Amino acid sequence: MALFEEEMDSNPMVSSLLNKLANYTNLTQGVVEHEEAENEEGAKRKTVKNPQMGTFIGVYLPCMQNILGVILFLRLTWIVGTAGVLETFAIVFMCCSCTMLTAISMSAIATNGVVPAGGSYYMISRSLGPEFGGAVGLCFYLGTTFAGSMYILGTIEIFLTYIVPNAAIFAAEKKEDAAEAMLNNMRIYGTCCLLFMALVVFVGVKYVNKLALVFLSCVVLSILATYAGVIKTVIEPPDFPVCLLGNRSLENHDFDKCLKTEVFGNATVSTELWKLFCDSPFLNASCDEYFASNNVSEIQGIPGLLSGVISDNLWSNYGPTGMLVEKKGQPSLPAQDASRDGYLPYVFNDIATSFMLLVGIYFPSVTGIMAGSNRSGDLRDAQRSIPTGTILAIATTSFIYMSCVVLFGACIEGVVLRDKFGDSVKRNLVIGTLAWPSPWVIVIGSFFSCCGAGLQSLTGAPRLLQAIARDGIVPFLQVFGHGKANGEPTWALLLTAGICEIGILIASLDAVAPILSMFFLMCYLFVNLACAVQTLLRTPNWRPRFKFYHWTLSFLGMSLCLSLMFISSWYYALVAMLIAGCIYKYIEYRGAEKEWGDGIRGLSLNAARYALIRLEEAPPHTKNWRPQLLVLLNLDAELGVKHRRLLSFTTQLKAGKGLTIIGSVLEGTYMSKAAEAKRSEQSAMLAEKTKGFCHVVASSNLRDGFSHLIQTAGLGGMKHNSVLMAWPTSWKHTQDSVSRRNFIETVRETTAAHQALLVAKNVDGFPGNQERLEGTIDVWWIVHDGGLLMLLPFLLRQHKVWRKCKMRLFTVAQLDDNSIQMKKDLQMFLYQLRLDAEVEVVEMHERDISAFTYEKTLVMEQRSQMLKQMQLSRTEREREVPVCTRPRHAVTEEPLSVTETRARNFRLVGLESLAQLIHDRNTKSHATLNDKAGPVPDRVHMTWTKEKLIGERNRQREANVGVRDLFNMKPNQSNVRRMHTAVELNKAIGSKSRGAQLVLLNMPGPPKNKGGDENYMEFLEVLMEGLPRVLLVRGSGREVITIYS
Repeated sequence: MALFEEEMDSNPMVSSLLNKLANYTNLTQGVVEHEEAENEEGAKRKTVKNPQMGTFIGVYLPCMQNILGVILFLRLTWIVGTAGVLETFAIVFMCCSCTMLTAISMSAIATNGVVPAGGSYYMISRSLGPEFGGAVGLCFYLGTTFAGSMYILGTIEIFLTYIVPNAAIFAAEKKEDAAEAMLNNMRIYGTCCLLFMALVVFVGVKYVNKLALVFLSCVVLSILATYAGVIKTVIEPPDFPVCLLGNRSLENHDFDKCLKTEVFGNATVSTELWKLFCDSPFLNASCDEYFASNNVSEIQGIPGLLSGVISDNLWSNYGPTGMLVEKKGQPSLPAQDASRDGYLPYVFNDIATSFMLLVGIYFPSVTGIMAGSNRSGDLRDAQRSIPTGTILAIATTSFIYMSCVVLFGACIEGVVLRDKFGDSVKRNLVIGTLAWPSPWVIVIGSFFSCCGAGLQSLTGAPRLLQAIARDGIVPFLQVFGHGKANGEPTWALLLTAGICEIGILIASLDAVAPILSMFFLMCYLFVNLACAVQTLLRTPNWRPRFKFYHWTLSFLGMSLCLSLMFISSWYYALVAMLIAGCIYKYIEYRGAEKEWGDGIRGLSLNAARYALIRLEEAPPHTKNWRPQLLVLLNLDAELGVKHRRLLSFTTQLKAGKGLTIIGSVLEGTYMSKAAEAKRSEQSAMLAEKTKGFCHVVASSNLRDGFSHLIQTAGLGGMKHNSVLMAWPTSWKHTQDSVSRRNFIETVRETTAAHQALLVAKNVDGFPGNQERLEGTIDVWWIVHDGGLLMLLPFLLRQHKVWRKCKMRLFTVAQLDDNSIQMKKDLQMFLYQLRLDAEVEVVEMHERDISAFTYEKTLVMEQRSQMLKQMQLSRTEREREVPVCTRPRHAVTEEPLSVTETRARNFRLVGLESLAQLIHDRNTKSHATLNDKAGPVPDRVHMTWTKEKLIGERNRQREANVGVRDLFNMKPNQSNVRRMHTAVELNKAIGSKSRGAQLVLLNMPGPPKNKGGDENYMEFLEVLMEGLPRVLLVRGSGREVITIYS
């Protein structure tokens, strides 16, 4: 394998890779991580037992334990009595369908590769990205935490209502105060229970795991006892009489006999029931009107499976708070005065009921389907066990729920079903009255079931929060990623207990259940969305082993989740979505960047591809035109950005809209410095809050690099249409004129490519993003090249830096123009463009060309000529090769004359000195030329070949002639006129706009003849002289602004 030995570090051998995969071990969530098992000296890794759990123990039973619980025992009978068998069956079917469809989607995701411990959060975050993963993961955490509150409240409700009613701390003296007293008792006992459970979890999870089988056994025994009781009712229904007054159900607490009076011997005496409705035990006492008008009767609360009571329980009985529980078809005479009904021992609705409310209360009973995926680290074969175990568990529990709905409606009297707390059957648990051999089987079983579920929630929620914190996607949660030495999440447990206490303080199971329904539904919604997105995108990595899925099932599950959210409680749904949205935006803004190959990124790529193809079909309309910028940045020797304010100006001009490409060119090879240069650009963009893309091009020279950038930056319809660059301030000082040639060629290339060009002069003096300017933005509209000059101030004023600046528009009128009419027409044009600006027409008549203009033009042309001479001299020097030894036919050069020597040295002087010399000559002060050139030796001895000596003498003679002509040349008339225009325009601009915050003016094009490039730069320099902030604008030639809507 010598052929590949240099790549072994990055590309290991296949045998090595297979060995690593074979030794891969999943760690259970909450245990010591692989890295934590090593000490600083690099000791041997602690051995971790290979997971051995199968489908039944690892997935099926945990899901059963989490799904079957408090709602089944405490609320399902009440839901059946309130909604009726048909509507309850619909509720159960919708909720079970939702979880079944979610389980199918979850199975596809769970079998698409190895799922480490972390369960649903891991699946969602790796499928939909860190933003969605963090938002939904925290929602799932909150749902699990509030589920703990619900289980604790269920535990306390069973304890205080059915096991030890006398243990209540707060006792109500009046019936109307009983509900408030019960809530206070729930708060006190619930807080104590929460502290005890949190302490158990803190001491050790192993105790919770050891008790899990006991709790599961309680659930199974309770369900078996219920089915046994149903069968028993066929043979011999249990005896649970219900007392009715008229058609009203009575609370059977304080009386034993359902009679108004009874006969003892020959005397008729009142009963305990009489005393509850009358003001004295005597038969002539004043009694309640309804009590006096109606008879009492007694019916069986559990008539049995064959009684036909199901026909009475098919339909719903919704009502407001305080509605009496009445038996349909029972004779009753209404009372005129019902004001005292609330103080009498009737059975009431404690809350207003509706179909939507019951959906929210029931849905938590089908949650818990993630229990198998949460244990993925403990499974022998997670990719086989999770789908099989989860779907079988949901199918089993769905059958149990649906059969219970039918059996409850067929066996139990309607007034007992609607009696939430069993007041009419001597405060027995309603489902317990159906159980065999005793109601206590259900009471004790449901009590321990709720305890176990609460412990499981307090165990799982902190670990879920710890997994989110350790991913680092939510910065403020990072403290909760720490724990005890063995990995137990201590801080996360404290936060979980605090949030759980909020649910305890609500104190009502019926109020807490819809809250956790929202969070679980949102989690399930995004599981379905993740599966649908991955399936539709057909990403190469989407290869789940579970094949019984389809994107339509995922979308159906997602739609069902969303519908159930708004059906159960629209305001809770909005609050849950708002919380998830805020977390999403926070992670997007402050969270750590994670690349997990998520589906949202793939969806973005597909959407981008589709949009690019659509954009390619036709060029954008004028109404949709906005500057798509290519910003040309210069980097210094340390690869730092030279003009950062160019990025600030880009941010102010774009305001985050449209395309921005930040480009720079490196001399050399791509592999050496490109990555470092890109990082430098990105850090500068981040500092200046510039949103866009970085593009670094490596080229043998800067000119070709910038040319490549202008030609190739962008993709398809998302190409730049404008180029922004800084004015090359060093063009006068650079002897090789690289910056001047780069600038002029860039102007020519953007013109040829029909792209706009923006050149910022004094860019380091432009405002930062934190500054707020007041003043004017002055636009000097000399020629029309598409209207970009008027669009740019409008875009700038959208940013807070320039928002308080007013726009002023100047245009130039010549001798033949009617300036008054021009101003009116321009004002009307701006009105139609919907732009607010002050208009001023500046009159510039033909004037005589001043001596200053002649002199400036002459200096400019002499400098240009001298630059050519210097370039020639430099080329000659580069061709010279010094010789160390004297060749055979070498000759000694004859001494040069003083004039020839002076001319040679004159060509070697720097650009600034030459310009000063030429200026001194034209102003009669050039007599010091020889002094500035320095001492010149009379004879220069060099070693030459004969041919080189002859060529050099010829060139010296030409140079002498060129230098003598340089001081006697006359300026070109065309250049004089251009200089005259530049000087006059500069005067006009200076007089009107010297105090402006920004001056925008048309940028004249370069000469078609490249011989005048040096003069072109001088014209632009004169045009902008003395102005603090200038933006030269050269349009693309197409209209970018329109008067039409």
